[in-house]
Amino acid sequence: MSSQENAIIRLEDYRAPAFQIPRISLDVHLAPHDTRITATLEIEPSSQNRSALILDGDGLALLEVHLNGERLDKDSYEASPSRFELKQTPQAPFTLTFVTCLNPEANSTLMGLYRSSGTYCTQCEAEGFRRITYFLDRPDVLSIYTTRIEANEAEAPVLLGNGNPVEHGQIEGTGRHYAVWHDPHPKPAYLFALVAGKLARLTESFTTRSGRAVELGIYVEPGKEHMCGWAMDSLRRSMIWDEEVFGLEYDLDVFNIVAVSDFNMGAMENKGLNIFNDKYVLADEETATDQDYAHVEAVIAHEYFHNWTGNRITCRDWFQLCLKEGLTVFRDQEFSSDMRSRPVKRIADVRLLRSHQFPEDAGPLAHPVRPRAYKEINNFYTATVYEKGAEIIRMLKTLLGAEAFRKGFDLYVERHDGTAATIEEFIACFAGASGRDLTQFARWYDHPGTPRLRADVHHDAEAGRLTLTFTQELSKAAQDAGCNAFEIPVSFGLIGPDGRDLPLERGDGGPEGVLVLTEQRQSFTFEGIFDKPLPSLLRGFSAPVKLEAGLTPADLLMMLRKDSDPFNRWQAGQDLATRELMRLYEEARRGGTLACDMALVNALGDVLGNEDLDHAFRAQILALPGEADLARDIGSNVDTDAILAARKTLRQAIGRQHGALLADMVIRLDDSGPFRPDAASAGQRALKGLCLSYAAASGLPETPELVARAVRSAGNMTDRLAALTAAVHEGLPVAEEALLSFEARHGGHALAMDKWFTVQATRPHPSALTTTDSLTHHAAFDWFNPNRVRALIGAFATGNQSQFARADGAGFIFAAEAIKRLDPKNPQVAARLLTVFRSWKAYEPGRAALAEAALKSIAAQPDLSRDCSDIVERCLA
Repeated sequence: MSSQENAIIRLEDYRAPAFQIPRISLDVHLAPHDTRITATLEIEPSSQNRSALILDGDGLALLEVHLNGERLDKDSYEASPSRFELKQTPQAPFTLTFVTCLNPEANSTLMGLYRSSGTYCTQCEAEGFRRITYFLDRPDVLSIYTTRIEANEAEAPVLLGNGNPVEHGQIEGTGRHYAVWHDPHPKPAYLFALVAGKLARLTESFTTRSGRAVELGIYVEPGKEHMCGWAMDSLRRSMIWDEEVFGLEYDLDVFNIVAVSDFNMGAMENKGLNIFNDKYVLADEETATDQDYAHVEAVIAHEYFHNWTGNRITCRDWFQLCLKEGLTVFRDQEFSSDMRSRPVKRIADVRLLRSHQFPEDAGPLAHPVRPRAYKEINNFYTATVYEKGAEIIRMLKTLLGAEAFRKGFDLYVERHDGTAATIEEFIACFAGASGRDLTQFARWYDHPGTPRLRADVHHDAEAGRLTLTFTQELSKAAQDAGCNAFEIPVSFGLIGPDGRDLPLERGDGGPEGVLVLTEQRQSFTFEGIFDKPLPSLLRGFSAPVKLEAGLTPADLLMMLRKDSDPFNRWQAGQDLATRELMRLYEEARRGGTLACDMALVNALGDVLGNEDLDHAFRAQILALPGEADLARDIGSNVDTDAILAARKTLRQAIGRQHGALLADMVIRLDDSGPFRPDAASAGQRALKGLCLSYAAASGLPETPELVARAVRSAGNMTDRLAALTAAVHEGLPVAEEALLSFEARHGGHALAMDKWFTVQATRPHPSALTTTDSLTHHAAFDWFNPNRVRALIGAFATGNQSQFARADGAGFIFAAEAIKRLDPKNPQVAARLLTVFRSWKAYEPGRAALAEAALKSIAAQPDLSRDCSDIVERCLA
C-alpha cells in the first residue's frame, strides 16, 4: 500500500481548491466490458493560482487527453490509474478532455460505474466519480453537468441521467440510441449518476405549490412495477410535507428513482436521479413486512429531502458530512412521526441510537459527529454521523423553539443555496436568527463519547421547595480537550402523588418544560411544591445522554402506569426489565437457579391488557432489551451465554404467566380483511407478533399448535415472518415445515428470501453457526450481493450475540473468514461487516482473546483494503 493510500486526511489541512470546474460534459458509450467515456472539463484557475493541476483517479485506463482541443503528447502530463498531473498548467481558463475506458461488468466494488443484473448504474459517493474520469473529486468543486449516454437499444432501452432530459434519438444503422441530460444546478461529483438498462416504469405527475409540473418516475426490473405503489405514494407525501413544513419545493421537471438489487448503501440522493437498493422501493403484502413499508417510506423521504439539505446546499468537505446527513435524518424522522405515531417513532429512533451509536461512542471506533481526521471516508458513514447528528439538530430545535428554529433554517437556505457549507456556517444561521449564543452548543460536534448525566433530587416539604441538581460527566477525550460541560436541554415534568403533572413555577425564571444545562454541576429550584413529586426527566429523550436519576422500582412502576410522556413511560418499563435481566445475568454467571420477579411480570401483563394504549405502543413497552443492549449496559467482562439465559428466563416467565391472555390476543388481533399498511394496522400486527413470540417461549403444552396455526394461516408477510421466527427460534415441531413452505413460496423473490436467511442465522441456539455456514452454500446465496451478505452473515454477527461471541471462538473465526473473502471484491461491504468486532474488548477475557486473534488474522491478510485496514487498526489500537 502506497504512502498516499495510508495518508491521514485532517480537517486542519483543508485548503480551498486551486481550480474550479464550472462545467463538465460527458459522452458515455456504454458496453458491458468496454465502456468509453469522453469527459470535457472547463477549468478555471483561482486568482493568483500558480499550482499545477492534479486530478483524482481510481483504477482508470486513460486512452487520450486533449488541452483546448489539441491532443497532448505523453511528455505534457503524468498519468497513472489514480492520478493525473498537467505539467504546464495554463493560467487562463482552459478545457481538458479525457477519454477513459471502463469495464462495468467486472466492477464488483459497486463504486463508480458498474453493471447490476444487466443494468448499468453508478455510485459516486463518497469518491466514486474518480473511477469514471479524472476530476477534482471533492465536494467543494461544484459543476453544471451535461451528459450524453449512448447504448445498444436492445440491451438498454432506458437511458437516465441527472437533471432534465434534453434530447434523445437513434443512431441510424447501428442498433444504438442516445439520450442527453442537463442538470442546471451546480453539484459536486459525488452526486453524478446515470442508469441504463431494461427497466419498467411507474409514472405519476406532481404539481408544486408554485405551479411547476413535475414528472415522477420509478424504474424497476420488468415485472416488479406492481410493487412500487407504496414508494410512489411515499414520494408524493414527502414532496407535499417538505413544502408545508420546511417551505421547500422541487426544482426540476422530472424526479426519477431507480431500484437495483446490487447496491452497497440504502440509497443515493443523486440530483434528480435517486438510485436505491431495491429493498427500500419494492413492497407488497406478499413479500414486505410492516417494518419494510416503514423503511421504504422513510428512505424515500430521506433521499428526496436531500434535494435541498445535501444537493442544493452540500458540504464543503467530508468532515462536514453530518451537515447533510444528520440534518436530513432529522427531517425524515419528523416526516415519519407525522405520517405515523410520533411516540412510537421516537422510541424506535432511540432504540436505534442506543443499539448502534452508543456502542460506537464507547469503543475503538468512536469519533466526533464532525471528525477531525480520517484515513478512509467510507468508514465514516456511521451511526454517529447520522443518528447522533440528527439528535444534535433535535436538541437545537428544543433549545430555540419551533419558530426560531424555522427562522434559522430558512436563513440557512437563503444564505447558502448553491454553495458547499460548513457546520460553523450552519450554526451561525440559527444564532443569527434567534439572537442566541450557540458557541457552547456547537461543542456537540467536536467531541466523541456519550455524556453521563446524574440527577439528584432534594425536597424540602416544609418550605415547599424542590431542588434538582444535575452533574455532567463527559468522555475522557472531551475532558482532555478542556471541555467539561455541554449545553444540554432536559425536557421534564413533575408527577404528583395522584399521577398527574404538577404546574411548574421555576424559582430561577427559566422556560417551562425545559431545563438548559450549561455547567458541569447545576441546580434548579421549584417553589410551592409541598408533596414530594416524582421528576420525569429527559422526556422525549431530549438529549443523547445516559441518565442516572436514582429512581426506585416503585418510582419506575409509577411512571410505567402514569407518566404523561409516552417516551418516559416506555423508558420506565425498559429500566425495570433491564434491572431484572441484570439480576438474572449475575445469577446465571454464579450458576444459580434463575427465578423471575413476578411483580415485573405482572406489571407487563397489565400493559398487555390495557386497551387504553394503542397496539404499537404496547408492543414497544413489552419488547425486552436485546442481547446487545444488555451487553452495552454491562460494559465489561461480558458473558453472552449468561445474557441469553437471563433473557430466555424472563421471556418464558412472561409467556407462562400470561399464556391464556397471549393466546387470546393472537386470535383476537388476527385481521383477515384486506391488507392495509397504515400505522394502526401495522401496530395491531406488531402486538400480535409479540404475543405469539412470548407464547412460543412459554413452553406451555398448547404452544406448538398455536404457532402451527399461525404458520399455516398467515395472510401477509408480517404475520408469516412472525410465525416463522417463533417456530424456528423456539425449535418447535412446525419449524421445518415453515422453512420449507416459506422457501417454496418465496424462492424466486430475493428480498423475501433475505428474511428466510436471517431467521435461521439469528436463532439463539448453538446450531445457528453450523446452519449459517451451510447456508453460504445454498443456491440462493450470493457472496457479492450486499443484501444477501448482510441478511445472513451480518445478521448472524449482529443479531445473534451469544453465537457470534461463542466461548470457543468459532463465531469470530467464521465472521473473520467471511470478511477476508469479501474484502478483495467489495471492500465497503467487508469493512461494514468488520465493525461487528468494535466491542471485542468488553467480552470476558477468554472471548476477548479469541476475538483479538480473529482481528489479527484479518490484519495479517495480504493486500488488505484501505477500508478494512482502517477499521482493524482502530479496533486493535
